[in-house]
Amino acid sequence: MDNTKKFLPIILLGVGILILILVFVFIKNKKSAVVVDDNDALIEIAFIDRPFASLTPTSDGRYINLKIDKITLPKAVSLDYELLYTLPDGRTQGVPGTVDLKGETSFERKLLLGSESSGKFRYDEGVTDGSLTIRLRDSKGKLLAKFSTKWHLQSTDMELTSIDQDFTYVLDKKPTAGFFITMETFGLPRLEEAGLPESVSSGPYGIFTSDTLPSGTAEGWQVISTNIFFK
Repeated sequence: MDNTKKFLPIILLGVGILILILVFVFIKNKKSAVVVDDNDALIEIAFIDRPFASLTPTSDGRYINLKIDKITLPKAVSLDYELLYTLPDGRTQGVPGTVDLKGETSFERKLLLGSESSGKFRYDEGVTDGSLTIRLRDSKGKLLAKFSTKWHLQSTDMELTSIDQDFTYVLDKKPTAGFFITMETFGLPRLEEAGLPESVSSGPYGIFTSDTLPSGTAEGWQVISTNIFFK
């Protein structure tokens, strides 16, 4: 007992120093990983200069190819993306990621609707909708611009629709295979043709599929590049 009392101050001092070291390391790591999401200071990007986003499902519907094009915002050095989707039981799954742009103006990622562990894959079945959010940041992690959209995954429906029901594309024939994603694309694709609109009143919406988009009509909508629609 006497020996314990004798060494008690030393033990307490050692514990105190250890706690200080852990607190210092935690604060240092937290500062180094900080990102600033000040939505009040977002940069206003003209419609014609907005990035163009697409989500293209694979033929089996188990993966989605994410592509962001026209990333031309000055000072943007990194991009965060977050793909969310809803399971039939109501649970929400997410596929987040960060891209170091390194001066590039576009990037692509193949995203799994499911999970992978030790080379074994589990695929989420029955997915029909979700959302995509991208955030552009400067070299200090400050948020420069943010874009969000909802997407609708379909396969054998005669009508391909946006989640908000604002856009509808009616197919001439009912598809027997393949998957389609309908979504707002933020901006327009990078095209050389003249006469692209400086702004739109609705959309643009895109329909993306692993194969050729079947013939159909989108009444009241103008079309660019066969699968991009706007008003």
